[in-house]
Amino acid sequence: MSAEQRAQRKCTSCGINIAGLSAASFDCPECGHQLHRCERCRKQSNLYECPDCGFTGP
Repeated sequence: MSAEQRAQRKCTSCGINIAGLSAASFDCPECGHQLHRCERCRKQSNLYECPDCGFTGP
């Protein structure tokens, strides 16, 4: 992943810019869109919504 791609990652749950190793990146279970979650939202199990298909998850 390039530095530019890392700089553009935003948490799908809260919208903050993601930096660091504790963030998670994964594909949406419904459509495969790349999603990112920050450490805080992962720990708190905050809901996320895929911007492409509307799938929501914990």
